[in-house]
Amino acid sequence: MSRLMFAVLLTFAALGLHAQDYTLGPDSQPQDGVPKGTVTKFTLTPGKDYPGTPHNCAIYVPAQYDASKPTPFMIFLDGSQALGDSLRVPVVLDNLIAKHDLPAMIAIFVDPGVLPVLSDPSHSEIAQNRYNRIYEYDSLTPRFSDFLVNELIPEVGKQYNLSKNPDDRALSGVSTGAVGAFMAAWNRPDQFHRVLSLIGTYVSMKGADALPALVRKTEPKPIRVFMQDGSADHITATEPYGTNFAGSWPINNQVMYEALEFAGYDAKLVMGTDGHSTKHGGAILPDALRWLWRDYPAPIVVHEPAAAQKPGWDPSGTVFSTIFVDKPWQQVGGDNVFDRDVGQVWSLTSDAKGDAYICGGNTVERVDADGNVTQFLQLKGGVGRLRSGADGRWYASLGTDEIVSFNKTNGPLNDLKIIARGLGIYDFAVAQNGTIYFSGSGRTRSGRIDASGKVEMQEMGRTIVVPSGLAFSPDQSMLVVTDSASRYSWSFQIAADGSLINGEPFYRLEISETTEWNLLGSRIWSVAEDTTGNVYFATPLGIQVAMQNGRIMQILNPPIPGGGPLAAITFAGSRDQNWLYAVQDGKLYRRPVKVTGANAWTVVKPPKPAL
Repeated sequence: MSRLMFAVLLTFAALGLHAQDYTLGPDSQPQDGVPKGTVTKFTLTPGKDYPGTPHNCAIYVPAQYDASKPTPFMIFLDGSQALGDSLRVPVVLDNLIAKHDLPAMIAIFVDPGVLPVLSDPSHSEIAQNRYNRIYEYDSLTPRFSDFLVNELIPEVGKQYNLSKNPDDRALSGVSTGAVGAFMAAWNRPDQFHRVLSLIGTYVSMKGADALPALVRKTEPKPIRVFMQDGSADHITATEPYGTNFAGSWPINNQVMYEALEFAGYDAKLVMGTDGHSTKHGGAILPDALRWLWRDYPAPIVVHEPAAAQKPGWDPSGTVFSTIFVDKPWQQVGGDNVFDRDVGQVWSLTSDAKGDAYICGGNTVERVDADGNVTQFLQLKGGVGRLRSGADGRWYASLGTDEIVSFNKTNGPLNDLKIIARGLGIYDFAVAQNGTIYFSGSGRTRSGRIDASGKVEMQEMGRTIVVPSGLAFSPDQSMLVVTDSASRYSWSFQIAADGSLINGEPFYRLEISETTEWNLLGSRIWSVAEDTTGNVYFATPLGIQVAMQNGRIMQILNPPIPGGGPLAAITFAGSRDQNWLYAVQDGKLYRRPVKVTGANAWTVVKPPKPAL
């Protein structure tokens, strides 16, 4: 839809012109001779994600269901409404399945949970239940997707053969339910690839208004999205700019659609003239489902935006300026890549040859350019961090107590020297001139060690809470310090005497809304830079890429959707350092990239940043 037409529709709504009289077509009416599916209702008992809260559910099973084959399915939020007369989902499915416009699919209907009161019976008349609809649907957290994946789907799967292929799984939602449906697919693209959004509430209620910006920055996921809204959705003649504090539904749906198009999604927006109701959505539901499931069973895959190859497109800053669309994360070494009895990887690093090194426990293992994994060394006390110096020596922190250096190639370790002890080290970085900068367990336990071994402690600013990962700029004039307890990471200037000065909370990162991660801090533990000065932060949302000027321009998807936060990242893979490595949930992954990683042994001047 053109911007002009969109503006015309809004003008019509503002002038009070009557909305179109939408009616349900033949595909939404019971038809003679069409095999009818069955609808069975049940109650899903309270589980882990919404404790104490049952959910009323129903299952539609088509007459063509074949228990011997994995069956596609679609989950409808606000299930009672989807079963009702405005949408008539079972009737529509009967007709479209009979026409072979849709595969024979199961539909799962789930209502938002209601937590029943447990108060004294004598006060039952004044006690009120807790209604979870907004909490479940209007949320950016992965809690609802966890509920679907871990509770609802397994319960239905006890009776029916449900497909595990994400291309066979779709979600549908109305209003805030549309946000819930989209976010479930967004958080778990390994589980769901199709979303139907009717009168989506992408406004400022509980954060959904931030979605368009996230969609534009984030590496696209293999999700197909059909959107519908009306020009009179929370718009009246007397309130042409919206009747609700949260914003404009038509404008925010348009902005969300434009973000999806910009990022390269297979998306469609149909704007009608109705208000916040399902009249229009019900009238077009058969065509919406046809579009959503078109070309089935062909898989839904990620593509670069079609406009990216046309004149006028600005490719700078887009995720495809960093990654290849057809080269996703690859697991290295299998699930047992680490030959040790330690579940957590503490760090990643690389050397001048481009080999990657994984530290954890007493063992360090090496990954060559071909992905072969071999043991590199063992040191008692636990190798917390390992760094390759410009002088050809290796530097390691043993536990958090001391830093040592040594020589090591393919033979035994030799010439071990203790550089410093009792520092409480979390991370450290070695400059080309041999100065070591370290972050510790508190602001006043961070500092530097010069080439002679002299330790200088330094407080890293007044508001940095937990200094964690460290990375030099390509010219080694700046040092990035992450704060694992804050959304801000810092940039410090390295003075002529080696001290850190003029620190600023330069990078404002996107933060996951998962409660557990918020309680434990931002969990931004690891950071790297490329030769242009772009900074790569390992965060729970993925690898966030900041421009040299401090703006977050990209979010690269983590290797495991729905997994834990990234433990460590590094550039390695060849002398050009053009592979990006990451550790998540104790597994190692890598992918080729279009950039070159900065390193300690090659100092280069980055280009002037964009302003």
